[in-house]
Amino acid sequence: MRIRATVAAVSGALALSALVLPSAAQADGAHGSTSTAADAARAAQSTAAQSGAKSGARPAASAAASAEGELDLSFSKFTVNGGKPIVVGTTLTKRVPTTFTVTHAADVDIFAPTFILDVSLYRGSFDNPANELYGEDAPVCKAVSATVATCKGQISVWPEFDLYGNADATKWKAMGFAVDYNGEDPLDPDVTKIGFALQDGLGTSLLQRASKQSVNASPEPVKKGGTLTVTGWLSRANFDDLKYHGYTAQPVKLQFRKKGSSTYTTVKTVTTNNKGDLKTTVKASVDGYWRYSFAGTSTTPAATATGDYVDVK
Repeated sequence: MRIRATVAAVSGALALSALVLPSAAQADGAHGSTSTAADAARAAQSTAAQSGAKSGARPAASAAASAEGELDLSFSKFTVNGGKPIVVGTTLTKRVPTTFTVTHAADVDIFAPTFILDVSLYRGSFDNPANELYGEDAPVCKAVSATVATCKGQISVWPEFDLYGNADATKWKAMGFAVDYNGEDPLDPDVTKIGFALQDGLGTSLLQRASKQSVNASPEPVKKGGTLTVTGWLSRANFDDLKYHGYTAQPVKLQFRKKGSSTYTTVKTVTTNNKGDLKTTVKASVDGYWRYSFAGTSTTPAATATGDYVDVK
């Protein structure tokens, strides 16, 4: 079952008790199903706050729940995408794995049919996030003891619906949430019997704009000692219009690999112009491969062109 669709029912039920807080996902341009999960998580926060609990994590899951309705449950050992940045393009949905551990009281049944838990990413503040990212499917959890389970899930990023613009190319924070219906009908529950848990500070993840690097060396073939013109284009995904645009004013290394060798050597550094174009000239001496290599920035990953072979006559 898709976790976003499941959490939508939670959101509707919580709205009956007027506990749903406004969130970024409810603002203009909200990303459809993402907002349902955001509503559920923020409603859990609201429930705890109205009961006198402090936002974020409790010191330990073994401590009694600090407010009525708050579950004795905590998240730890969170990872997303194996610790690597999440690189997103303009069209395809990017799905990256998550892992985490859940520690809970013995009387909290996280495997109950009406129990929902997962982790998510957000940017901005914990109480008023600018955007949030969730998984499409419920995580798979395995009990390792009566009170501990390890879970594997995923975060999905569909550029057209999940991203608000280039501001999303930044560091995101992670939180965990759980909703326990305690056997109540998700479509018509007694809200006083629903349990919640919400925990901030699980970790961070960098989301980046996918990049592309091209190269072309000409003429081919070229006379020995002749001049080669090496052009290229460095581009990256634009989350505002979902197209690729040139990445301007960026240093890019021009590299050469002699035929028969496996090692590239940097010849010079060229800077992209106001359209992301690269152009320079070099003297041809031996057969080999030419390429441009971009080292990357905090918002954009590294990109290296496939070497262009030039025959020197």
